[in-house]
Amino acid sequence: MRIATFNLMHGRSPKHLEVRESDLRDAAAQIDADVLGMQEVDRNQERSGCADQTAVVAEALGAAWSRFVPALDGTPSHVVTWTASSDDDGSATTGPTYGVGLVSRLPVREWHVRRFAPAPVSLPLMVPGVKGLPRIPDEPRLALAAVIDGPRGPFTVVTAHLSFVPGWNVAQLRALTKWASMLPGPRLVAGDLNLPGILPRAVSGWRQLARTATYPSYRPRLQFDHVLAHGMPPSMTHRAHALRLPVSDHCAVAVDLEL
Repeated sequence: MRIATFNLMHGRSPKHLEVRESDLRDAAAQIDADVLGMQEVDRNQERSGCADQTAVVAEALGAAWSRFVPALDGTPSHVVTWTASSDDDGSATTGPTYGVGLVSRLPVREWHVRRFAPAPVSLPLMVPGVKGLPRIPDEPRLALAAVIDGPRGPFTVVTAHLSFVPGWNVAQLRALTKWASMLPGPRLVAGDLNLPGILPRAVSGWRQLARTATYPSYRPRLQFDHVLAHGMPPSMTHRAHALRLPVSDHCAVAVDLEL
């Protein structure tokens, strides 16, 4: 079984700087995951062809179970033109939204959502298409959990995109893993945690299944994308690797497991 995480960067190609559905489908096929958690996912955004990107990936993978949960309504930007979303099943908002998604080839018993308030500060960051280092306000963050029926019984996969603000993301990861620990085990967190290297393991106490650079995708030097495990023997992990794909400035991380 393959569990993976991928920050889509709304499906934008780092090579030709366009968003094409065919590139997203190609990326999904290369990942070939049974359960895939995604971050920076668009739905009904003009910049990504008004596509439902979670549905596109689910179709490409042949995944019958999927969910998109918006973190915000509107379009993310260094100029705040969005509002925090409260739509936990992705069905109440028809306009442009942006958040996280999870797709599964295996049956999903339950969905759970945990939201986090944005950090009350902004930081200078690189923004594609914007000159210099504008100060970027933090966004609302969330975690989406799926309780899945596996061959050996239920297990939980959580995908999350945490804050880029140092310290704030540490607190979010601690709260996230405490929350996830109440869901059926074994448990995995697969997401862009905005925490480098071994810091997620040190913060959470969970086992780190992949140690590989994931960012930037064209010359990876840092690892922000992680798969963490709790309640899972080391013998269940067979292989972990990063994948450079046709879209995004992040590599995907895929872990092959026995569950």
